[in-house]
Amino acid sequence: MKEKLEQIKNKAEEALAHAADIDALEKIRITYLGKKGELTAVLKGMGALSPEERPVIGALANEVRSFLEKEIDEKKSQITAKLQNEQLKREVIDVTMPGSKQDIGRLHPLTKVLNEIKDIAIGMGFSIAEGPDVEYDYYNFEALNIPKNHPARDTQDTFYIEDNIVLRTQTSPIQVRVMEKQKPPIRVIAPGRVYRSDAVDATHSPVFHQIEGLVVDKGITMADLKGTLEAFMKRLYGSDTRVRFRPHHFPFTEPSAELDISCFVCGGEGCRVCKGEGWIELLGCGMVHPKVLANCGIDPEVYSGFAFGCGLERIAMGRYDIDDLRLFFENDLRFLKQF
Repeated sequence: MKEKLEQIKNKAEEALAHAADIDALEKIRITYLGKKGELTAVLKGMGALSPEERPVIGALANEVRSFLEKEIDEKKSQITAKLQNEQLKREVIDVTMPGSKQDIGRLHPLTKVLNEIKDIAIGMGFSIAEGPDVEYDYYNFEALNIPKNHPARDTQDTFYIEDNIVLRTQTSPIQVRVMEKQKPPIRVIAPGRVYRSDAVDATHSPVFHQIEGLVVDKGITMADLKGTLEAFMKRLYGSDTRVRFRPHHFPFTEPSAELDISCFVCGGEGCRVCKGEGWIELLGCGMVHPKVLANCGIDPEVYSGFAFGCGLERIAMGRYDIDDLRLFFENDLRFLKQF
């Protein structure tokens, strides 16, 4: 049995000398010191020894066990240290090397134009209002004097989620929600994303942005609307900008108009941007229809108001001379880096 213990010790020493990694060490430990290991098998045979031999063999077995445990621990420390050194060499960082250039993000052109419009509006006393993209039919149509079967609904190309729930086709529902919750005087703009079932091309998209304005107070007239929009356009396009109003029809305003501005490229002389007319159609506007005020709990005999709305993409396309609406939504870095 002494010879077996010596053989186990020698074999284990030889195996440890060739062990190159932690997995190999674990196999050696299991082979010699595990529950079914060679040293354990020898100890199980001690029952056949005489009482005089047992203490001697037991002491020798413990000595071999302690020796092997110590050798395995030392070998493990050596391998771990070696692996750490190799890892440090692989992961060394040369702090003197120049860093790689990082791309700096830029504001999207739509965001830049929207921020400018917000700044102008806030400077004129407007506040910013927001509302849900998924809207009730009541707020999107009925409260705006567009009841069921009204022909204006046919021109909206609406996305219906349910019979009574739609993706908003305009930001006007925000105006209704504001008038329901806030008593006059009211002066807000409502920017937001809107949705219509349009085919995608250079001038149409199923998703685009609108900015609507609303003013409600005692004694508001069409002259206030004209003066406000003229001042707004001069701030946005320059002090030389001229505006004109053309009669139009919207269900939620009466009287209604469309506003044109003098071409910001040719100054009104005629060019390819304005198609030779000298004017560019920009937005719709008008006095808030008395029925809309009444639907929102505002007495049209006491209060009046005006509203206007324009497409953010149209303003941005004019500002940056962009001729394809799709460029705003394709996330092409070659396009976005120009801004």
